[in-house]
Amino acid sequence: MVNYEVLRETGAGIFKVLAKAKALEREGKKILHFEIGQPDQNTPEHIKQAAKDALDANFTGYVPSSGIQELKEVVQEEVQKTRGFTPSLNQILILPGANSGVYYTLRAVVENEAHEIIYPNPGFPTYGSVVNYLNAGDKAVRIKEENEFRLNPFDIEENLSPNTKAIILNSPQNPTGSVMKKVEIQKIAELAERHDFYILSDEIYSKMTYEEEFFSCSVQDECKERTILLDGFSKSYSMTGWRLGWLIAPEEIVDRMDLLISIGVSCTSSFVQKAGVAALTGPQDSIRENMIEYRKRRDMIVKGLNEVNGFSCLTPQGAFYVFPNITKTGMSSQECADYLLNHGIACLPGTIFGKNGEGYLRFSYATSIDIIKEGIEQIKAIFN
Repeated sequence: MVNYEVLRETGAGIFKVLAKAKALEREGKKILHFEIGQPDQNTPEHIKQAAKDALDANFTGYVPSSGIQELKEVVQEEVQKTRGFTPSLNQILILPGANSGVYYTLRAVVENEAHEIIYPNPGFPTYGSVVNYLNAGDKAVRIKEENEFRLNPFDIEENLSPNTKAIILNSPQNPTGSVMKKVEIQKIAELAERHDFYILSDEIYSKMTYEEEFFSCSVQDECKERTILLDGFSKSYSMTGWRLGWLIAPEEIVDRMDLLISIGVSCTSSFVQKAGVAALTGPQDSIRENMIEYRKRRDMIVKGLNEVNGFSCLTPQGAFYVFPNITKTGMSSQECADYLLNHGIACLPGTIFGKNGEGYLRFSYATSIDIIKEGIEQIKAIFN
């Protein structure tokens, strides 16, 4: 039976914090927002224009549930360019947001309650929520600060059983910003081959790395046997509200997911897919420019948080999050987040991302340098 209370705590926790912050703003209190993982840049103009052109051309009807041919061909080219292999069109699925791909994937591979899913904790809340919803075996594996929050292959191996059906990788990772090393990903891919389980590789931040180079485990089998590659447009192209993602998987798994999409939502919005074509084929300058800006923000917020009494913060290698350790404040994650919110700083308790997030907070630095500077000054005033 589905535990909806657990779903509320895990899946909806982020938006609960946002709602509290907005309520305080309505009361007249100034809130500095670090809670939502949403780029503060606008969607590039050429992407918006492509959607407008599609609307003007009345491209507004039903389209194939797996996605329009044009976008699938562009995704095919994108995978060749960024991962080094060319999937078949039958391996490609266009999604109404990459987040939905987590559910569709696990729904397609979990066949009974004995099947177990391994995933990182702390990690993106959808992972645990979907595992709970499907009543699958929950094997949340702690990612450790001493390993820079990278998922350790040895920890994976210790949690394997004959019932292991899939493991979820997320690199660059939410909430920590960690980026797994090539050798770590290769070892996990070898475990999958040896023990015959699927890998769902959530690569939504694949274009958002700093010093550490991005590597995709999809190159191991070109998504023909057991790897499912999940990516999308929300973060890199500032398209969170457009709800557009894509997935590469073995053809029989795509076929199952395609059926779920056709039953559940019919198809991904037609004119939005035209915007996706423009995103992948058009100028990529905005990504490079944004990453230069994110690096400046990252360096500022890491330096500032490390100057706060009771805080210590690693330098993330990807995405736009920091995950400071606040155990020396003597507060729990929830207490510290609530305390900061009452002082005008909205961030997330680490426990929203799983029980192993206790002792940490998540700050999104997808905001301006001025907001980061003001926020750090306020946090220092509170704790120093």
